[in-house]
This record gives sequence, C-alpha cells and structure tokens, in this order.
Amino acid sequence: MKLLTFLAGVSAVAALNNGVARTPPMGWLSWERFRCNIDCKHDPSNCISENLYMRMADIIAAEGYKEAGYQYVCIDDCWLSKSRDSNGRLQPDPDRFPHGMKALADYVHSKGLKLGIYEDVGAETCARYPGSRGHYQTDAQTFAEWGIDLLKFDACNINPEDFDEGYRQMGFYLNQTGRPILYSCEWAIGEIMHRRQANYTAILEVCNTCRNTVDITDQWKSVLNKVNNYAKDSGNFSKIAGPGGWNDPDELVIGDFSLSPDQERTQMALWSMWAAPLIMSVDLRNMRPESKSLLQNKGVIAVNQDPLGIPGTVRLTMRKVSVWTRPILPKGSLAVVVFNSQSGGAPLNVSVPVHRLINGNALDYLITDTFTGSKLGKLTYHQDLTVRVNPTGVVMVTMTPA
Repeated sequence: MKLLTFLAGVSAVAALNNGVARTPPMGWLSWERFRCNIDCKHDPSNCISENLYMRMADIIAAEGYKEAGYQYVCIDDCWLSKSRDSNGRLQPDPDRFPHGMKALADYVHSKGLKLGIYEDVGAETCARYPGSRGHYQTDAQTFAEWGIDLLKFDACNINPEDFDEGYRQMGFYLNQTGRPILYSCEWAIGEIMHRRQANYTAILEVCNTCRNTVDITDQWKSVLNKVNNYAKDSGNFSKIAGPGGWNDPDELVIGDFSLSPDQERTQMALWSMWAAPLIMSVDLRNMRPESKSLLQNKGVIAVNQDPLGIPGTVRLTMRKVSVWTRPILPKGSLAVVVFNSQSGGAPLNVSVPVHRLINGNALDYLITDTFTGSKLGKLTYHQDLTVRVNPTGVVMVTMTPA
C-alpha cells in the first residue's frame, strides 16, 4: 500500500493542576443511555432518580468496574427542580430525589466511589431547568456542601461572548470551596457550535476535561465522526492536553445497542489512545459479557491511564487504514492502533515499517497484543509490523524496547 500521510508525534504540556484528573477520569454518566427520562410513574427503573444512580453505584462497586479504575457516578441534566429554593439555592426534584443530593453523595461515597453532577453555564440547562448564570458562587458552594466530586458544566442558553467569563467564574468558585471537584467543561464544543475557534490552551488552564465534539449517539457513524475529528486535530488540541486537563470526545457507548463487537473494540482502543475520559453510558444491569470484559480490559485501560499523559495521534495513513501511536511508559515504549475504516469487505492485511512508527534510536521491540496480553514476538527497527484488521475494527499492540 502507498503511504499517503505522515504526522510527527506530540509532547505533553502542563494543564490545570487542582489536584484531580492527573490521569483521565473514568466513570459512568446517565445521558446517552437514559437521557431526560423523568417518567418515574410509568418507567421507575429507568427514570432519572436517586434509585438509578444508587443502583449503578452498587454495580460499579460489586462487579469489577471499581477495581478496573471507574470511580465517578455522574448525574446529567433533568435532576433539578424547576425552581430554586427561597434562598436562591439549587434543589433536586423532590419526587425523584426525595432524600436529597447530600444523602445520595454519602451513599455513593460509602461504595468507595465519587458523585458527579450536571449544571449549565447559562441561565437554563439544555432541558430548561435552572442554570448557574448569576449564581456561580452559590452553586459551587452548594455542590461542595453536598459532597459533589465532579461538575459537568454545559454550554446551553448563553451568549457565546460570555463563555469565557462564565466558565472562568465557576472554575474560580469551585476552587474557592476547598473541595477537590473535577471540572468537566463543554466550553470548547459551545464555541465550535457557534462557529468559533476554541482556545484549547485557555480552556485547559481552567477545566480538567474539555468536550470538543458534539454529543455522541449509539451509532457507528457517530463514533466514526469522533475518530475523524481526532484525526484532523483541528486547532492542534492533542498538543494541549496532559495531566490535569484532557480532551473529551464524549461517552463510551460500549454495551448499548448499535455497535458490533469490532466497533466496540475500536471505540475502547482509540479513546484510550487519545487519553480521553472513559465515561460509560450503558445500563450496567443488562451487560453482554464481552462488552463488560472489554470495558474492564486491563491492558487497554493501562494505556489510557499511562502517567506520561501524552495523547496519541495519527502517525500515518494508508488508504482506508490509519495508524495511531502514543508514547507510554516504560521510556521508549509505544502503544499502536491500526484502524481499518472500511465498513465492508474482507479483513485487511496491513504491514507497517517499524522505523515509521518510532522516533529515536534503532532498537529491537517486544510486541504485545494489548487486548489479550499475548506476546507476539520481537521486531527490529528494519522489520515490518504485520497485522490483519477486520472492517471497522482495530488491532492494538504495545511496543517495548527489548
């Protein structure tokens, strides 16, 4: 195959250091799977309520997810009452969260996990519940008093010229509380949706995670859209991320309804290569064994959580195949993903010269299948890495100096 494109590697930079998110956060979020289902009368098992989040916390703690690294149980939009209380403070819907947010946080903490919550930089949330504009200090203090550990801060119902002020103010007041609250921002995607260039450097000086693509849906074309966005790397956002501040392509839809097994492996592999948050959005009560095993895969998660914190990028492309590389520890090692974007046809045999993958000295490399941990052998600087890749699938290996 003819080599069409070659892109150099990147180096990590310092991002926000507020004591959290030194590696990409891992957890669960309700949005993609459960949306804004508030009909607890007719659908009590799936509505946005304290019972849903308690049950997900139970499963994360009991079924291996916590041991794999998933920590955050995150609430999204529609948890709120339609109005603030008489003191101007946010309050949860009393019917769906009858014991209040402090009690829910205590329950989640009792499982050894952390609780995330949702709000909006504007006057209203996307679903038209009370937003934080004009109440940033009060809301930050309220979240701290409730024991919240993560704030997802959306970008609806505000003038885009006010994004900077709103996101900076909430970040300031969160830090003023003295509680370590991971700050997950939708600032960049808000700018992009208004056809403005996001300033990733400025954003990751304020935020721990930076959403930079539109909402994901449970469809392969949506996942592929994220892959294409990260391949383009518009604004060089990959060069900005690092410990304390991570780019966020949105949730994992592994275990839902639409992706094939190969496509689920592709999402897990590339999100890990990008040093993206691994935030599941799936009904953990009804998991296929293979999807559950993939979400808990130790080798792939180790790449995602690599302490160097250098996001992976496209190293080269060969027609429908893209090859992604990410520097990892131990020093001189590399994670490699070969992705076949073809949606049909037979698997492809792909050969990639080792010297096109690495920077530095000519070394021998031990090759390990990242998914299985199997040792695949040793390659020299002058040999080829040869793999067979299914349509819409990946092969993922780690290369370690011999």
